[in-house]
Amino acid sequence: MDMTNFTFSNPTRLLFGVGRIQEIGKEIKKEGCKKILLVAGGGSIKKNGVYDTVATSLRENGIQWIELWGVVPNPVLSKVMEGIRMAKDNDIDGVLAVGGGSTIDTAKAVASGIYLDDVWASFLGKEKIEKALPLFVVLTISATGSESNGNFVITNEETKQKLGNYSPLVYPKVSIVDPSAQQTLPWNQTANGACDALAHIMESYFTGVGNETTLFVDEALMKAIIDATDKLLINQKDIEARSNLAWAATLALNGVSASQLKGDWASHDIEHAISALYPDVAHGAGLAVVFPAWITFVWKENEPTFRRWAKNVWDTDDVLVAVERMKTTFTRWDLPVSLKALSISKDAIPSIAAKATEVGKPGTVKKLSTEDVAKILEIAY
Repeated sequence: MDMTNFTFSNPTRLLFGVGRIQEIGKEIKKEGCKKILLVAGGGSIKKNGVYDTVATSLRENGIQWIELWGVVPNPVLSKVMEGIRMAKDNDIDGVLAVGGGSTIDTAKAVASGIYLDDVWASFLGKEKIEKALPLFVVLTISATGSESNGNFVITNEETKQKLGNYSPLVYPKVSIVDPSAQQTLPWNQTANGACDALAHIMESYFTGVGNETTLFVDEALMKAIIDATDKLLINQKDIEARSNLAWAATLALNGVSASQLKGDWASHDIEHAISALYPDVAHGAGLAVVFPAWITFVWKENEPTFRRWAKNVWDTDDVLVAVERMKTTFTRWDLPVSLKALSISKDAIPSIAAKATEVGKPGTVKKLSTEDVAKILEIAY
């Protein structure tokens, strides 16, 4: 098989390491921003010292700021609209996300949405993002890779749609990843993040055949995530393991793991349908339920690559044994591996399947009909 043509570009400057959060003010000043919107979640950054470090750095570099708090997991459109209003009313010239994927995704939607007539129309493909405010990130949870890509996902509470968006204009200018800032995370957030990062790699990996370099890179990243998370299960303050997980999670969705590969993303589409209808389901937890079931359903569509994954990641020649080993790993990490464990009833399967396919058939390994998605959810039950 010939090497697939591809273009690789990642314009985000990534500052990685312990103690680097204090550099954020200097980096924002370098970009010429004077007044920013700081976007944050529920307040954990005030308890772990990250907020104080950021505020001191902004003050020392003469950066003014206003604050948008209250971003939730599975971030919502109403909070984006609130941020856009604040940005317009205060003549903001940059956006700083201090948090995890939900916070960054909200910041991306605000940074681009300030220039749109209707920000939600851009998620529906009806309005094009042509401009965005400069975006900066201080990462506090490694999971989504949003600190180093142009992707963002928002839930419209009214229509119960959870949709992804993309623009090269919302790649962060600078992202700071300090693994020590993640040492006080609740375990479930670490585990959810690890599962999300694994899923990002698998979404691309399983569409490959013969793309040796990228497939080998992806196998190494998957093994690195599993190894680091197992070590953190023993000692959550293990800074070396925390660093390895953080870097692997960034590489999982910054373009490296997907080079030459089409990507499938059906498991993400199915999970988005679950968490759109059940917002309390964390994205990583939903993926832990969906992905093993999806593999069980589709693996014969690209048998050589699934067998390769079984052998090189899970040390078995049997794909279904590999699936069980992955589920055992998720269970060890205290993640759910069934819809039942998410407290979702069997009766909900038709509505989740319909939601997952309402904008078309997801997947490339296998294009999934509504009936196919229902079968996957039955396996997941």
